[in-house]
Amino acid sequence: MTRKPWDLAFTAEPTEVAALRRIMRLHLGIWGLAEVIDDAQLCMSELVSNVITHVGPGTPATLAVSMNGVRLRIEVHDPDARALPTLLDAKVESESGRGMALVDAIADRWGVQLHADQKVTWCELGTGLSAADGLCMSPRVARAEKVSAVYDMTPCSSANGSSRLQAAAAESMVVDAIANLLHWLRAHGHDADEALDQAQMRFEADLPSGTPRRDALPGCDR
Repeated sequence: MTRKPWDLAFTAEPTEVAALRRIMRLHLGIWGLAEVIDDAQLCMSELVSNVITHVGPGTPATLAVSMNGVRLRIEVHDPDARALPTLLDAKVESESGRGMALVDAIADRWGVQLHADQKVTWCELGTGLSAADGLCMSPRVARAEKVSAVYDMTPCSSANGSSRLQAAAAESMVVDAIANLLHWLRAHGHDADEALDQAQMRFEADLPSGTPRRDALPGCDR
């Protein structure tokens, strides 16, 4: 899983936050980091809101997202090196000051980098990865990894050269494994078609919000 850094210039306005949240969800879904989408969206929203509140609406800013080892790093760049974010002891009745307190509570760490012409407010979130290019092991994926060892599967996400053949071979072995399980069900008197439909529904229910479902794609009737 290759996770290349990306950045996006935007104008710090309240109306931009929703669009940035959608873009964050899309990219993290592609990166296979569905487990951290909600926390990442919240932290990003608070960093952007901090710019809007303390630097001013209409400020040109940049959102940058990357991997720092196995942590997800979120940065918001703005041109004012004087308006520094402050971590306040925000009480329940406080009107402001909660933003960075939320980031501090959710993120593994956060900070501010000052440059001559800008500042960078950043935070890093744990992903559960064992390597920067590894898979985010949800319980279902972890169980599937154990099954894959029986079939000697070698998953590969690259689309170049011989790795494309490896990916095709891995997909073929997954299909073979599913077919074997369906034959096992039928041999024991169960409805294989019903089991396959239920498995598809569970798979689609677990996908991140906004991911196209099978019936929403052209030519995907089974």
